[in-house]
Amino acid sequence: MDDRVELPDDRDRQRTTVTDGFFEREIHLSRAATADFLRDLADQIENDTSLTLSSQEWEIPFEYREPVEIEVEFAGGRESELEVELEFTEPRGGEELSVE
Repeated sequence: MDDRVELPDDRDRQRTTVTDGFFEREIHLSRAATADFLRDLADQIENDTSLTLSSQEWEIPFEYREPVEIEVEFAGGRESELEVELEFTEPRGGEELSVE
């Protein structure tokens, strides 16, 4: 027996893999869901230089190089805002030097 309940709008959709072009989504999460997301992201960063971000509709697999850029921005005032941005850059091709 299947635990899934199919609603009228619940169609099997293919997850889109984003590997080129421009893609942006804003997602609003609870405090607990945000903490879970950040722990999962930290685990991926700690384990390897590849990570995959995904939702039910899309996924973004990404290979990156170190260092990871972290930008912290604060705007105080009527409605204060703190922004933390992580920037991952893909590896450079063929620019590594080696001695054999």
